[in-house]
Amino acid sequence: MKYLIKSPEDVLRASVQLPASKSISNRALILNALSYSPYDIQNLSDCDDTEVMIKALNSNGCDFDIKAAGTAMRFLTAFLSKVIGEWTITGTERMKNRPIKLLVDALNSLGARIEYIEKEGYPPLRIFGSALQGGEISLAGGVSSQYISALLMIAPLMENGLTLNLEGNIISRPYINLTLQLMEQFGVKATWNGQTIKILPQEYKPIHFTVESDWSAASYWYAMMALSKNAEVELLGLFKNSLQGDATGAQLFAQLGVGTTFTDRGVRLKHNGNVVKKLVYNFINEPDLAQTFVVVCVLLNIPFRFTGLQSLKIKETDRIEALKTELRKLGYLLTDSNDSILEWNGERCEPEADPVIATYEDHRMAMAFAPAALVLPQGITIADPGVVTKSYPTFWDNLRKEGFTVKEV
Repeated sequence: MKYLIKSPEDVLRASVQLPASKSISNRALILNALSYSPYDIQNLSDCDDTEVMIKALNSNGCDFDIKAAGTAMRFLTAFLSKVIGEWTITGTERMKNRPIKLLVDALNSLGARIEYIEKEGYPPLRIFGSALQGGEISLAGGVSSQYISALLMIAPLMENGLTLNLEGNIISRPYINLTLQLMEQFGVKATWNGQTIKILPQEYKPIHFTVESDWSAASYWYAMMALSKNAEVELLGLFKNSLQGDATGAQLFAQLGVGTTFTDRGVRLKHNGNVVKKLVYNFINEPDLAQTFVVVCVLLNIPFRFTGLQSLKIKETDRIEALKTELRKLGYLLTDSNDSILEWNGERCEPEADPVIATYEDHRMAMAFAPAALVLPQGITIADPGVVTKSYPTFWDNLRKEGFTVKEV
């Protein structure tokens, strides 16, 4: 299936109810389960990743297929390692090629017993759940924060707790902070001094919990605002003092001409008239925003140099390579280096006559490119648009509601 997206005929005037945060939803579900809570979490995300997490946690079975949900794979691997029983966990073909060895090795060193069913270092896994001894381990700070968060959430239930030494540069620090702040809301305290996080044996406490709207989802509407000069956009359900690291996107988009005003309903966006000549930024703490900013910058003809992108290589796809390939179809030549840097100096090439943007089973590829409909006369054609259900199931419906043409071709 392919969708052709075309710009609204009139100036964009949008009021959008954003989806709940996937990052918070999936962490809250694990913490809710670990606290044996009788309460249901309010405003859970209705995305694929959260649905597979709910299904697994409510299942009476022993075999789990989490499809393409990376968060669920990492969090459930750790969770199941401490639940008495024998479990298997698998996913899509892409998931079977996303590394999990660092997490498995860490868990096994803490007393878990996890085996690979097919390929060494990758799902599917066989997990023999048992009480975990815990203790002190070291882990590279440059690995996915989901590995770290998975370990932290089960740490207070280990017999000796957990002392986690993070070596080298720590990426995605806000996601680790998010996990620790949510753990504290559920009654568990941790200390983070320098490169070491320490969690003593403790018990989680059940609480009433409501999930806030998703700042990552907001980024696509910020992108539309940046590309549509006279637009006015209201995004509902965002908190000014958000726990989400991607909330910093508001300050970053201010450099692309988008101003943010907080209200009791969320945020209002308007153009501030300030647009940088070149954008240089380290996305080490906000890797999920990178695709959005890459696409917006080239469409605004703003050269950029983005660093801190090393985790993009092991996401739903190799996002660095995917961005280079798909933007070449639109006539933009990007360069990358060191597996962590992506830049554009203004170099162009002949665009394809009828480009179709491949999405690589990656929800963020589809949503990052969709705003291009506002500046491309022929609109933008997106392949496999259903991938958005991974984090933002109502994305295409929201576009239609706000005047975009979204039709199957």
